[in-house]
Amino acid sequence: MGKQLHKLTVSLQDFIAEQKIFFVATAMSEGRINLSPKGIDTFRVLDEKKICWLNLTGSGNETATHVLHNNRMTILFCAFEGAPKIVRLYGTANVFHPGDPNFGALSSLFPEIPGTRQIFEMSVELVQISCGMGVPLMAFEGNRKELIEWAKGQGEEGLEAYRNKKNSISLDGLPTGIQKG
Repeated sequence: MGKQLHKLTVSLQDFIAEQKIFFVATAMSEGRINLSPKGIDTFRVLDEKKICWLNLTGSGNETATHVLHNNRMTILFCAFEGAPKIVRLYGTANVFHPGDPNFGALSSLFPEIPGTRQIFEMSVELVQISCGMGVPLMAFEGNRKELIEWAKGQGEEGLEAYRNKKNSISLDGLPTGIQKG
């Protein structure tokens, strides 16, 4: 049932493009493990060995801290509709903030989304495919609008203040790489 590859085939790229949610897992050698669900239109396959995803402002910023200290990342997609399938991407990542080299080129791959905080780029080292027969069937109703509406209401100054207060230090007390303005 399980299969391992060292690149994203065209059929896997098509599967990923159809998914409405993905999960990102990171960890340092010590401290908490982070697992975050992501949605909206924030994931791109760059080629068979590289992906990127746009990260929006939220209540925490653990992934950024983890990548700065240990750049391992796992991304999981699972089919909630159609044929059962789970795809895990294992690799190493870099984080880019506005003003960093590569941020502009990577951000041009996405629609303009209020609250954009950073972009993660990951080199895919291993792809694992499994059956997903235990994943429930669920119908997609649409993307939630609350996060984007909240970000619009904050404006750039409000978002910067929020990030400085809530996103600059991880749960384990380490810097996330957010530049305090």
